[in-house]
Order: sequence, then C-alpha cells, then structure tokens
Amino acid sequence: MELKRRAIFNSIVVGIVLLSSYVSWVFGGDIVHQDDISPKTPGCDNNFVLVKVPTWINGVEIVQFVGVGARFGPTLESKEKRANQTKVVIADPPDCCSKPRNELTGEVILVHRGNCSFTAKARVAEAAGASAILIINNRTELFKMVCDSNESDINIGIPSVMLPQDAGVTLIRNINNHSAVSVQLYSPGRPVVDVAEVFLWLMAVGTILCASYWSAWGAREAAIEQDKLLKDGSVDDTSTEAIQSGGVVYINTISAILFVVIASCFLIMLYYLMSFWFIEVLVVLFCIGGVEGLQTCLVALLSCFRRFQHAAETYVKIPFLGAVSYLTLAISPICLAFAVAWAVERRLKYAWIGQDILGISLIITVLQIVRLPNLKVGTVLLSCAFLYDIFWVFVSKWWFKESVMIVVARGDKSGEDGIPMLLKIPRMFDPWGGYSIIGFGDIILPGLLVAFSLRYDWLSNKSLRAGYFLYAILAYGSGLFTTYVALTLMDGHGQPALLYIVPFMLGTFIGLGKKRGDLKFLWTVGEPSRPCPHVQLQSAD
Repeated sequence: MELKRRAIFNSIVVGIVLLSSYVSWVFGGDIVHQDDISPKTPGCDNNFVLVKVPTWINGVEIVQFVGVGARFGPTLESKEKRANQTKVVIADPPDCCSKPRNELTGEVILVHRGNCSFTAKARVAEAAGASAILIINNRTELFKMVCDSNESDINIGIPSVMLPQDAGVTLIRNINNHSAVSVQLYSPGRPVVDVAEVFLWLMAVGTILCASYWSAWGAREAAIEQDKLLKDGSVDDTSTEAIQSGGVVYINTISAILFVVIASCFLIMLYYLMSFWFIEVLVVLFCIGGVEGLQTCLVALLSCFRRFQHAAETYVKIPFLGAVSYLTLAISPICLAFAVAWAVERRLKYAWIGQDILGISLIITVLQIVRLPNLKVGTVLLSCAFLYDIFWVFVSKWWFKESVMIVVARGDKSGEDGIPMLLKIPRMFDPWGGYSIIGFGDIILPGLLVAFSLRYDWLSNKSLRAGYFLYAILAYGSGLFTTYVALTLMDGHGQPALLYIVPFMLGTFIGLGKKRGDLKFLWTVGEPSRPCPHVQLQSAD
C-alpha cells in the first residue's frame, strides 16, 4: 500500500481500535435482570426461564412476546403444541392484591406489578379461578420474580409470568377495544452448544491465523531486503530500519497504557451519549475502516496473481493521496459500494454476512499494520485490558447500577441492535433466536501477541514446535473456548472474553519462554530487527 495512504489509514485504525475496545468483551446480553435475591425454599425453587407468549387478536396471531417465569408455581410446557390457547382478561382491581370483582373460569389474568408481593398476586389469582397470571412490569426490562424472605412452604398451583411494560400496554389496549385476546405460554429449552459458537470460534481463530501469516510474511520480506542492502553496502542501519518499519505502527509501553485509558473515556462518553444518531456515526466510522480494510486485503490477494501484477505495480498520482496503483483504483469503488449497501440494509436478516466480511478485513489489516515490538509491551497491553475488562463489566455496576460495558454493547439507549464493531452469527438451532457475538478487541488484542510470536519464529528461523506461534494460537483458542463454557454455565449472561484469554496466553508465553531460556530476549528485544548472521532467510519467491 502506498505510504501516504498508509499514513492516513493508520490514524483511522487507531480510532477504530479504540472504538472497538469497549465492546470487545461482551458475548451476549442479560435479557433478565435481577430484581431481588432470595434463598430457594420448598415451593419456591424453580429455575428462571424465558417464556414465549404468542398472542392472538380475534383469532389471528399478531405478535409474540417474551416473558420470564417465576421461581414459584408449576413449570411450563416446553413444546408449543402442548400449550393451550387461553383467553386473557384484565384484573379488577388491576394490581390483583385483593379478590377480583370479575369472575374467572380458567382465563389468564393480566395484572400490574406493585402494592403486594408476587406470591400474594398469584394466590389471589388462583383462588379466583385463573389458569395463569401475567404480571406487567413497570419498566421495559424483565425482572426475576422471587418469594419473600419470610415465606416458607409455598404452594402455588398456577404458572406466573412477568411481561415487559410495552407488552402489557399492547394487551390492555386490545382488550379495552373489545377484541378477543388469547395467549399461549410455553418455555422451549436452549441447546447447550449452538453451531453458531463453533463457527464464531473458527472465524476468530482463522482471522488471527491469516493476519499473523501476512504480518510475518511482510516482516520476513522486509528483513530479507534489509539484509541484501546491508551486504551491498549501499545503505546504513538507519536507512534499513526506515525501510523495515515503513507503513507499520509499533506500540510502546506508554501507548499500551494510554490505549486502555482512552478506551475508558470513549466508553463513558458512549454510555452517556448513546442514541440513534450516535450509532449512525459509529456505522460511518466502521464503514470507512471496513472499506479500507477490504480494499487492502483484496489488493494484496489479487497482487499474487500474474494477471493483476502489472496493475498493482503501475501508479497514478491522486491529490492528497499521492501515488495510487491502478488495481487499488479498480477495487475501491467495489469496496465502497459493498460498505454502503451493508449500511443501508444492515437491519435485514442476512446483513450479518456483510458486517462480518467488513469486520474480518478490517481486523486482518489492523493486525498487519499495528505490531508489538516485544513481550513486555504485549504483557502491559493485555494486562491493562484484562483489568479494564473486569472493571467495566463487573465493578462498574457498583457506581452506575448496571454494567456499562453490556449497556453500550447492546445499544440499550439507542434503539438499535448494538454497535457494529463486532462479528456476529445468528444462533441456528436456538428457539429463542438471537446472535452469538464477539467484539473486535477480543481478536485484535490477543492477535497482536500471536502475530508477534510468528514474526519472532520466522525471523529467528525456528521450527513450528521449537517456536512460540503454535502454542500462542492454541492458548488463544483454549481461552476463547473457556469463555464459551463460562457463557453456558452463566446461563447466557454476557462474559468478558479477555478475562479468560489473557491468563491462557500470557501464562503460556511467559512460562514457555522461561523454560526455554528465551524470556529475557523476548521481554526486552522481541523480534530481531534484522536476521542474525547465522540465520539464512528464504524468500517466498
């Protein structure tokens, strides 16, 4: 890529990486929020489950709401075909804290939250003849319905389900319009492992593999060129260092620490300013980075074919950009059209494919440009990200009453389906649908260390087993796999991936380096700036 355009892209890369770092550690969202904590007692020991509530208006199914089952009462059917379609009536009084004035003969009763306990409402509804009770929350979220701490031996014979506020408003409006409203209540189980997680794991590991080999190939070619120039005696060491580092950004210790500090500032800003228009700004930034990343990857790929080599090596001067190859000029409109089409149609069912293509291209390009000079900087960067991860996912709840990281990642305050700086795949066999996601930072930050390991191996002429790359990529894959295990054990609650990935990677790298006696060199020097005299590098040609 031309140096002037590469310099422009470097500034875009830094901004994209900073913007993506705050979402990088969220895999899912909390659909159900904790309302109270209560010990399990006889009759109040159900697991909290999501409940599907398909709704019919005058015999026509119009919408399906999602609720959450209570800790008390009988369990719901898991199969839709076994769930009965039952008429819905509004409680009178609406809070159902006292005996309803309307007579019930097996209907589902719709009540408002408040004025008495959940179990009290359920007992009154059951005594009045209701077959189930739907409790409308006073907020848009869902809350877990538990029993009072002083209650024991609870025996409630009808299911209780909480609905979000907007669902309750819809049901009440239709009933007040004299429409016949009926619902089904059932709770299908979720698969322990969905194919989406497998493909997402392969995408993340595969992206790092591709980026690492590209980065190592570029470093090796630069080292070979540097060695040739030094042997010819035409240039000195200072000139060859400029040749080797052209278009590449090396992170130092200070910038590694500032990275996390600035990312925290961006996160707070997004938390308070999150809105529809702010998401649109992020979409534009993502498209700019995605276009440049896709263009860079395609030009590099096509340049490997003889048919396109002449176009890749022939340049034309463009104002503000300098010399640009004809191949780049031909590819750019296609990449731009692709990004614009995704931005316009990003809410469609299959738009995730375009987002992943742009995202993977951007990540590969970032990992090819941004580099770690040694293990010391990598350790500082990943350690800071590790602490940042824990703070904004878990500790931030104490100050902000909610996880700042998860709120920003899901786009709760924007009316959108989250921010675009992540890879996503729809859950294929999950009856609840949704996406499995991984943020860019979960790939970029560990990927920097993996790419460093392969450059070190190649420049030091180490074999696969004697080097560090194989163990680094295995550590990353194991850490990401552990994240998915934790995600399953935590019932789908969002997990910070770097909480698991960082210990795997740093523990493996530092332990192996110490065992082999390479730790001091890896820590201070890192990848050789030029090949040692006894190392003979071979060009890919």
